[in-house]
Amino acid sequence: MKKRERLEVIHDLLKVIQDNNNSIRPTPLLRYSNLSSQRFSEYYTELLEKGFVREVKNKKGRKMISLTDKGFAFLQQYQKIKDFIAEFNL
Repeated sequence: MKKRERLEVIHDLLKVIQDNNNSIRPTPLLRYSNLSSQRFSEYYTELLEKGFVREVKNKKGRKMISLTDKGFAFLQQYQKIKDFIAEFNL
C-alpha cells in the first residue's frame, strides 16, 4: 500500500468534511482519516491553525467540524492540480 503524501492527507480530511454536508464530529472524522489518533491530532491542529476548518457547536452542544472558505478553496485548487497532472500524464 502506498503511503499518502501530506497534501493528500489534508485533501482527504477536508473532502470527508465536505462530503458530510460540511459538518462532522471529530470521532467519525478520525475513523475516516485512517490515521493514528496522534497523527490525526497533528493534522487537525494544523488545519485549525491555518484556518481550513473551524469548530462549531450544534444544537445539542456537540462539537462539530466544518470547512471555512479557505478549506473550500484548497479543495478547488487541489482538484485543478490533479487535473493538470492527469492532462500531461505526469
